[in-house]
Amino acid sequence: MKKILAEFKNFIARGNVLDMAVGVIIGTAFTAIVNSLVKDILMPLLGLITGGLDFAALMIPLVSEAEIAAAIEAGTEPAMLKYGSFISAIINFLLIAIVIFAVTKLISTLRERNKKEEPKEEPKPARLCPFCKSEIHEEATRCPHCTSVLPEEK
Repeated sequence: MKKILAEFKNFIARGNVLDMAVGVIIGTAFTAIVNSLVKDILMPLLGLITGGLDFAALMIPLVSEAEIAAAIEAGTEPAMLKYGSFISAIINFLLIAIVIFAVTKLISTLRERNKKEEPKEEPKPARLCPFCKSEIHEEATRCPHCTSVLPEEK
């Protein structure tokens, strides 16, 4: 039992588990923001563009009008094919995807702007044997290819 508790403690204490927990919490908060943006700002604008059309109200009754009235009177929901709710869900998904894309693109752009370009070190030119022109180590005193004694560099 102690071994299992110790393993569990090690699992929880690992950095990636804590990072994942923070990611889930931030993701939940971000979801609320995006949902509010879509529901409270973008959907009303879409309703304005479509002349106040409420997609969620679009449906096809699957029963007669008498059965619909009886179901409403009984406090139950009549059998309806609610294709408008499906259209509304698709529009919500597309708007959320657009918002997430825009935010991700904005963050990427800001990161690239803030990234300081590090000076690139130019590689030192390879040292060549003056006799056979083969590449040699910069500290070599003899060429490993032609075995010539190399002059000291200045």
